Amino acid sequence: MSLLTEKFKEVLFSVLPVTLLVIILNFTVTPLESGLLIRFIIGAVSIIVGLSIFLIGVDRGITPLGSHMGSSIISINKIWIVGVAGLLLGFLVNIAEPDLHILAGQVDVVTSGMISKIVILTAVSLGIGIMLALGLVRIAFNIPLYWVLSGLYFIVLILSFFTTREFLAIAFDASGATTGALTVPLILALAIGVSSMKKDSKASEKDSFGLVAIVSTGAIMAVMIMSIITKTDEITGSLEQTLSGSGSVIGPFIHKIPIVAKEIAFALLPLLILLLIFQLSSFRISKRGFYRIIKGLLYTFFGLVLFLVGVNAGFMDVGAVVGFKIASLDNKLFVILTGLVLGLVTILAEPAVHVLTYQIENVTSGYIKRKVLLFALATGVGISVALSVVRILIPSIQLWHYLLPGYIAAIAMTFFTPKLFVGIAFDSGGVASGPMTATFVLAFTQGVAEKVESASVLVDGFGVIAMVALTPLITLQILGLIYKVKSAKGGLDDNAG
Repeated sequence: MSLLTEKFKEVLFSVLPVTLLVIILNFTVTPLESGLLIRFIIGAVSIIVGLSIFLIGVDRGITPLGSHMGSSIISINKIWIVGVAGLLLGFLVNIAEPDLHILAGQVDVVTSGMISKIVILTAVSLGIGIMLALGLVRIAFNIPLYWVLSGLYFIVLILSFFTTREFLAIAFDASGATTGALTVPLILALAIGVSSMKKDSKASEKDSFGLVAIVSTGAIMAVMIMSIITKTDEITGSLEQTLSGSGSVIGPFIHKIPIVAKEIAFALLPLLILLLIFQLSSFRISKRGFYRIIKGLLYTFFGLVLFLVGVNAGFMDVGAVVGFKIASLDNKLFVILTGLVLGLVTILAEPAVHVLTYQIENVTSGYIKRKVLLFALATGVGISVALSVVRILIPSIQLWHYLLPGYIAAIAMTFFTPKLFVGIAFDSGGVASGPMTATFVLAFTQGVAEKVESASVLVDGFGVIAMVALTPLITLQILGLIYKVKSAKGGLDDNAG
């Protein structure tokens, strides 16, 4: 019960700031219909309870499963098996990722089914699986992370010239959405399992980070390649149905429960089958440990259902309506400031960010204080959301105007930043783009895009997750360089590698 209380507190502090912000806006500048507000509150409660149960399921089921699989794969000591297992695990785990389900669902809704949810889920998960295999092979062969990332992002740059504007934002958003609460623990467990087999402890430490960064490029490339192959252009998007809302309060929840439950059951079933196969062949987990993982998978199922029902039936609709109403005000500065505040409160309340800041403070032996790190991240993410709103308001600004110089700067810094920080920085992009970004902030920017006449919901409404995921790549590498300078002045080894 103590674990449930701990997770509940984490999630409560994550969801509460956004909930309070909506209530304040409701009584000030953007009054909402009473039925919609009640749905939002019910959705918030469903998200809090569901995400708490889901995180327990990840701790008890997904993470141990990843650790056991990582150990079993490495013990075979055949590189092709490592690659095949990485591809299979990456695909199966990512297809159940809640943040990706939210994004894919929004793409489906906005395009009226022209880009279906299952197509996005399948393509992105396949890309994730391929890159996970590549990342595990990189660790096994001691290939420098910064060379691999430079090569992958160069490929992304080339593909971007052939990708339609509609798909460009979705591709980079998919990158942030895939590195969520389900996928990251398994990837980190696999990375630690593979790198721990090395005799060199420093190499092992550095290779424990960076796998998430490699994996996230798979999502970008998958959507870009899908755009090029299908030659899908001239797609229009609208939130008209979302903004019109539903008169019923409970109806949307009842409608969504069986649909979401079916999706999650099919997504988690392959993981259960893998567990049974590995248990019979190589795991030999104790009966108690085996049932604990099964119980964890059940927690994951029920938690995901509650979370996604809360998101789809109550939470995101309000985000879109709030964005639409604020964008309707004469003073456009207010919508930019609201975006800034949303970015600040979501990143400061994200539980995974607090875990990351404690880890970095420990790694740097207190040189970089977590308060400084939190301030840098919050400021960066707040500015990211504000810039996303500016992009919607000003038609001449396109997403690549932000992402291209941002990623060039981030990649260039990898050649000078201590290598431990390169992995941490790129991994942290997924940490920053957590559940609140994938739900409320994404819906908010889409609502703004729907109201602004010169904007497109499909082109301009997406892209905010990509912006939020980009910020930590730069801010944490800057802090890594600061740590390097301080270490040099103190005559200490900075583990630059």
